[in-house]
Amino acid sequence: MRILAATFACLALSACGLAPMYAGGGSGEVARGLAAVDVPPIAGRAGWLVRGELNDRFGAAGDSTPRYRLDVRLDDNLEALGILADDTVSRERRTLRARYQLVDASTGEILLDATEGADAGIDVVSSEYATIAAEQTALENLAREIADRIVTRVALTLRQQ
Repeated sequence: MRILAATFACLALSACGLAPMYAGGGSGEVARGLAAVDVPPIAGRAGWLVRGELNDRFGAAGDSTPRYRLDVRLDDNLEALGILADDTVSRERRTLRARYQLVDASTGEILLDATEGADAGIDVVSSEYATIAAEQTALENLAREIADRIVTRVALTLRQQ
């Protein structure tokens, strides 16, 4: 009975039209497309971090001739949230927003124009060093999250091409 149920489930799933995005692994169509994306330098420390994360993910399938260009503009904002009675800040919020466009390098056609955003809360403590370290760690984590989201959207776009 279980074998029959498993067989039926497999047949039903195969009929739904779903296909793995990264079929073929590093030599698959989407992986080759991601490897062909060039990311020009992005301004600022946040830009350096995001570009590094993007290049790590795009370059996973090996080097290829760039067929696409990913233009990214970032907005990094650090704001005070919790203000105590003595006018000291007890909590901060770091927000990282990215506006990006995937451009076909040969034609100049914009294939994807989108935005992504992420934010993190930071406790402000009595140690200035600890607060600065927390702010930098938050920026690194946000850069990683933004890069993951961008790569997913670019992969979906390239899969549809």
